[in-house]
Amino acid sequence: MRQPTLRPALSLPKVYLYRDPIDFRKSHRGLSALVELELGHNPFSGELYVFTNKQRNKIKCLFWEDNGFVLYYKSLAEEKFKWPKRTDELVTLTGQQINWLLDGYDISLMKGHKKLEYESLF
Repeated sequence: MRQPTLRPALSLPKVYLYRDPIDFRKSHRGLSALVELELGHNPFSGELYVFTNKQRNKIKCLFWEDNGFVLYYKSLAEEKFKWPKRTDELVTLTGQQINWLLDGYDISLMKGHKKLEYESLF
């Protein structure tokens, strides 16, 4: 099995899942404004913020790393990410838990998405 190459660090102090779906046209500027204005957090704190789209098949992660924002994006080919309901509070995860979520695990059930292997897009 291949090891993922670009992933959030397991040692991240805090990871926040933003519960409402966002417009995925937002860049690091729009996402950092959302973190500051809606959550009241400092987007330059080095904590990781995780967002999803309405279909729950894409994830964007945002964090500040020393001198600039890092934006991580993952789009599932088929299934959906398990996400907290809109009535839930802002969810805090560990670095390990966000990696489990990116691997396709339902972090509440610990059941992953099936692994897909394709030869070509067309």
